[in-house]
Amino acid sequence: MRETEDFDAFYAHTARRMVGYVYTLTSDLAEAEDTVQEAYARAWQHWSKVHRYENPEAWVRTVAYRIAVSSWRRHLSRQRAYRRHGPPPDVPGLNADQVALVAALSEVSADQRRAIVLHHLVGLTVDEIAHETGAPTGTVKARLARGRAAMAKHLHDGEEPQHPTPREVHDNA
Repeated sequence: MRETEDFDAFYAHTARRMVGYVYTLTSDLAEAEDTVQEAYARAWQHWSKVHRYENPEAWVRTVAYRIAVSSWRRHLSRQRAYRRHGPPPDVPGLNADQVALVAALSEVSADQRRAIVLHHLVGLTVDEIAHETGAPTGTVKARLARGRAAMAKHLHDGEEPQHPTPREVHDNA
């Protein structure tokens, strides 16, 4: 418990100064805050050793500097890649069917949505979904059937939605 209190006091006493230091290096407050947060997280992981150093703040400052430099290097690498290869190709927008599908999926429960996406978009079998989600296969089949029925209300094109028969649900599941 004492270790936690020591770290909390250390953090409270030094964090603001550390953010100021990293901010002056990066000129980006959000980047500075993220960097400092990561540096303190690492300090906490090694606090049993770090707190015995003559100057734990110097250790955190060094770690924060290294994190900031690594971030800067990644940024430069991205810029070089962009110059070398150009911008990524445009990603086409969603068509009307895709928008309708996403909207219909938002109308069903999270469990039904997960089962439908895993089955129809990812291509998993009912048994694979059951294994991945930890649900019995009967539950997965019920989620698929109920989810499809609920989605059908939102996906029909002016026609009466077709509800699958229990046999079709079983055969398709």
